[in-house]
Amino acid sequence: MPDRLENLADIMKTVFADKKSRADSALKYFRAPGRVNLIGGHTDYNDGFVLPVAIDREIVLAAELRSDKKVRAYSCNFAEQASFQLDDIAYDEEVNWINYIQGIAYFLQEAGYRLQGMDAVIAGDVPVGAGLSSSAALEVSTAVTFSRLNRLDIDRISLARICRRAENEFVGVKCGIMDQFISALGRKNSAMFLDCRTEEFELLPAAGEDFKIVVADTGVEHNLASSAYNKRQQQCQEAVRYFDRWLEKPVKALRDINPAELAEHREKLPEIIERRCRHVLEENERVRECLQALKAGQIKRAGKLITLSHESLRDLYEVSCEELDLMVELALEVEGTMGARMTGAGFGGGTVNLVKKEVIEEFREFVGSGYRQKTGIDPDIYVCDIVEGAGELQK
Repeated sequence: MPDRLENLADIMKTVFADKKSRADSALKYFRAPGRVNLIGGHTDYNDGFVLPVAIDREIVLAAELRSDKKVRAYSCNFAEQASFQLDDIAYDEEVNWINYIQGIAYFLQEAGYRLQGMDAVIAGDVPVGAGLSSSAALEVSTAVTFSRLNRLDIDRISLARICRRAENEFVGVKCGIMDQFISALGRKNSAMFLDCRTEEFELLPAAGEDFKIVVADTGVEHNLASSAYNKRQQQCQEAVRYFDRWLEKPVKALRDINPAELAEHREKLPEIIERRCRHVLEENERVRECLQALKAGQIKRAGKLITLSHESLRDLYEVSCEELDLMVELALEVEGTMGARMTGAGFGGGTVNLVKKEVIEEFREFVGSGYRQKTGIDPDIYVCDIVEGAGELQK
């Protein structure tokens, strides 16, 4: 870590010419992790339940305050610089990544927090498009940076809400609260059972000492991912409007209906809408069952539920793809893989796998070579440590 921080300080002096003759003692360093969701696919924006962990892939900002209202930022990953004024924030049609930073600044100020400008260099190893929520890591690391540099009194739950608003209302992605919440509030070696409606959460041991979480990146991201994600949300809202009209109770999200009510109205719903509803209802129950299985140390049961989640996302919610299905099939052929499923929105990205420690190398070799042989793509496969949520790094 120290070498990387020194490198960010050097980059700061290189890309911002007025920094060259200045010491870097004023620089502060902040980080926020990416995440994988063990189970709870597409339940978050339906006010349901999820079970994510924060992983050791992160976004790091080296930053210092300015005396004016200008924000200058340089992305090491994109080798690109952008800037904006805090009192004149507008969506940037050309440089997409700066909009996450602008969105955070906009909603912090809307909430009444006073900000000064800053110079920042951004670097990270959360792969974009792998389903590990690089966007939330950037949002949360930016929010923590603004908060600490400006000495704001803002709790982590409020910070996560602001980050979600930035993505929903400024960037335009209608995600739930899960990604920002776990990035801001994650705990080392712990999974988080999160109620996405009430924002109540419970921390629990993730998988025990004999198992590791392994991410396998398919290396593909199909173009229809964002449009299909929005389409699934629209289909869920169509179901909500139907049940709110016909049930004798308020229905604000699919969370508010039960399997018996769905069964009673099944014939009246379009078949595709019924399948979307069935996935969400059954997935919420799987999350609750997985919570109890992990608490009891029943890793085999938890793994089975994780695999059932993928099958439902594939067959009922239809957000998988050939590459994800292949990756899951290969993983489950390795004896010692307890469960495997897609993680993230789908149509590419990665899978999350619960694997016995002693077969990790076998898993890497078998899954990697099998996937390479079928697709021609050399996949990234890495073992994840479960880490703390966002915070300041000490140089």
